[in-house]
Amino acid sequence: MTAPVIAPQRRTRRGSELFLLIFVVLLAAVVSVAIEGALGEGVTPAPLWFAATLALMFGITHVAIRLFAPYADPVLFPLVALLNGLGVALIHRLDLAAAAPNERFKVHFLTGNASLQLAWTAVGLVLLIAVLVIIRDHRSLARYSYTLGLVGLGLLAVPALLPASLSEVNGARIWIRFAGFSIQPGEFAKIAVIVFFASYLVAKRDVLSLASRRIAGIDFPRGRDLGPVVVAWLASLLVLIFEKDLGSSLLFFGIFIVMLYVATQRTSWLLIGLMLFAGGAFVAWTLFAHVQDRVAIWLHPFKDANGKGFQIVQALYGLATGRLFGTGPGAGRPEIVPYANSDFIVATIGEELGLFGLTAILVVYALIVGRGLRTALTVRDSFGKLLAAGLAFSMALQVFVVVGGVTKLIPLTGLTTPFLSYGGSSLVANYVLVGLLLRISDAARRPPASQQAVQPLANAPTEMVRL
Repeated sequence: MTAPVIAPQRRTRRGSELFLLIFVVLLAAVVSVAIEGALGEGVTPAPLWFAATLALMFGITHVAIRLFAPYADPVLFPLVALLNGLGVALIHRLDLAAAAPNERFKVHFLTGNASLQLAWTAVGLVLLIAVLVIIRDHRSLARYSYTLGLVGLGLLAVPALLPASLSEVNGARIWIRFAGFSIQPGEFAKIAVIVFFASYLVAKRDVLSLASRRIAGIDFPRGRDLGPVVVAWLASLLVLIFEKDLGSSLLFFGIFIVMLYVATQRTSWLLIGLMLFAGGAFVAWTLFAHVQDRVAIWLHPFKDANGKGFQIVQALYGLATGRLFGTGPGAGRPEIVPYANSDFIVATIGEELGLFGLTAILVVYALIVGRGLRTALTVRDSFGKLLAAGLAFSMALQVFVVVGGVTKLIPLTGLTTPFLSYGGSSLVANYVLVGLLLRISDAARRPPASQQAVQPLANAPTEMVRL
């Protein structure tokens, strides 16, 4: 009797992940050294401490991934760590520019907003590890989908219900502020709502795929099935009306429409979503002054270059100054742009790293989204496919909206650039998002429970049967 042939175990590729993380830490240290060299007379120990802090935090996370998600995508976390490390270095660069020249290097470690961003990085990584430890099977989230949906809607609604003094910043009521602490609940609501969308669409996919009539070669759904889309559209309009948050409104509605398309593979849902969005945008522009201001600044920023258009005009000048290769880390003037470390950090990158540097950053985002979509294609269950696709697309849409606003392709929305911009809510929530993608990719790449391969035909037992 020939022993069964056992298939070789699939490699976890955690060594590749570790090598990439070492490269990320070294790159962040080099950028930090270049910044200090350009802004001061010498280099302090700050870049060394910065690199050591990143190495410690990323190293602990790497060990946790080895233990709790050994088959997770080996490229996803290093890509995210690259953006995070570069973002902290650029925020530190803006902190130094805001300080007096003789005060910049008296403290030999990161201070100001950069130190806070490092602290939020630690919190985000702890939550990423918690996701991997607590959620051993991503399919378990489907059992709590309606609860998470209600929690997500509640988080979206809370800032609108609070007084403006506790929720409004720069005209948008999207914050919860108390005792000197502030949080943007919409960042966490995004993840909860995506889990709900994935579970709901898996359950209702067959119904939503039915067609009632064919127009111009496209099958359109039945009128009775438009309810979920209309509800999502109305919810996004309510966010826009009561919270004056154009970015979140666009993000949530866009995520739902794309996940609906992925679930049903009906092009008609995209067309219906675009028509509803266009109609809602026109109504919002007609009725609300803050939307009219955003559109006017977008169309004619130079009409009020020293007033309402100052931010976008200075960002465009910064991008033009950077040209192809940039002025170099620390050699530009990105601090002239208001909120250069948060909403407009893309302009900081474009000025100091140039078009090539900004393109490289966008390629990193494209790789993150691509790895997420690859996970969606390879995972075996429908819920995991939709969840991974929704999480990946949410990052793609957010980056498009942010970069489009800074480069004047679309009106400004106020969203932050994931992992690069200063801000604890965005950073922590996006690390939770990456933790979910790592968990799903671990399930997608993990070998089947049985490693027994099919026996060769030569070793198969034979039996003669008399008819």
